[in-house]
Amino acid sequence: MSTSDLEYGTPPAPGSPASQKPLAELGGDLARQLARLVHHEIELAKAEMAEKGKRAGRGAGMFGSAGVLAAFAFACVTACLVAALQLAMPVWLAALIVGVVYLAVAGLLALIGRRQIARATPPVPEQAVESTKEDVQWLKTQAKSARL
Repeated sequence: MSTSDLEYGTPPAPGSPASQKPLAELGGDLARQLARLVHHEIELAKAEMAEKGKRAGRGAGMFGSAGVLAAFAFACVTACLVAALQLAMPVWLAALIVGVVYLAVAGLLALIGRRQIARATPPVPEQAVESTKEDVQWLKTQAKSARL
């Protein structure tokens, strides 16, 4: 039986020297193997999180670029709206109308956003706190009944 067999969890063959180990030594082997396994799992998790972080960073960069391009497109559409309206009215009036419409939409979005934030505050997980209180009460009841 090789050391690598023991490292990777291959059980010793019956009658082999490894199967004759004292219980204390087997416990020590188990503890070392468990520590090694936990260490490897942590290293795997670190590597996985680093890779996911790189992907998230690339994705965030692409979202940022998309936002900049969307702002440019919005400016072009705004210019188009003003140009279309100026066919029927002076340019200054067309620009004013487009600006007022944008302000109205922005105000509406701000009101909706404020209402959503008000619903989300205070940022306390109320259901989880209530559930935890119920669990604590249940445990207290169980502890009292166990003492009786």
